[in-house]
Amino acid sequence: MMVVLIVLVAVVGGIIKARYKAADRIDPQMPQDSADARQQRDEIRALKERIAVLERLATENNDSGARLDREIEKLRDRP
Repeated sequence: MMVVLIVLVAVVGGIIKARYKAADRIDPQMPQDSADARQQRDEIRALKERIAVLERLATENNDSGARLDREIEKLRDRP
């Protein structure tokens, strides 16, 4: 009887320990993959693309003001 009780306590303890470890692996700070999170990722991606264009325009050394105007208008037309 004592052996069965010891085994039972060990098994229950192992189950509880496994449950706590699984709960620790889930990071509550990480946003869940929801529609809002996907929308934010899409917006960030679009902003990074726009920044890349602006950086390229700022670092290019050309005197074409018309080209610069066209590139800026393209950025304004993007959603």
